Amino acid sequence: MSVDAEVHERERNKKRAVKVVGVCFLALAAYIAYESVRDLWFGRTPEHSTPGIILACVSLVVMPLLSRVKQKVGRALGSSAMQADAKQTEFCTYLSTILLAALLLNTFFGLWWADPVAGLTMVPIIAKEGVGGSQGKTCEECRTG
Repeated sequence: MSVDAEVHERERNKKRAVKVVGVCFLALAAYIAYESVRDLWFGRTPEHSTPGIILACVSLVVMPLLSRVKQKVGRALGSSAMQADAKQTEFCTYLSTILLAALLLNTFFGLWWADPVAGLTMVPIIAKEGVGGSQGKTCEECRTG
């Protein structure tokens, strides 16, 4: 019986953690939206970021590989948590792509507005994850129902 209680407690804690992360995603989306709109409104030009470009490039190589490995390990262990983590890692790849595009447009073409537009592009992606998480849904549950 105590094993069943531990499983129940573990599941409850997992749902609680997913909700906390979801709320954090929603706060992040709100912050990015605010900063992006403010930067566009006031024409604030971001600095060029060579380290940011390098980091985004590395992320575009590492994140898909890491996601595949996590997915494989998750399947082998029968761990939905690891598979959900693999989905989040894949999610980071999309955000890195948007980030890299903005950094390159700003650095090479002087398109200062690319940075806040990239932020606004990320907002619905981040918010969608946040809404699902705040409802206690795992990544897989968000995508299927």
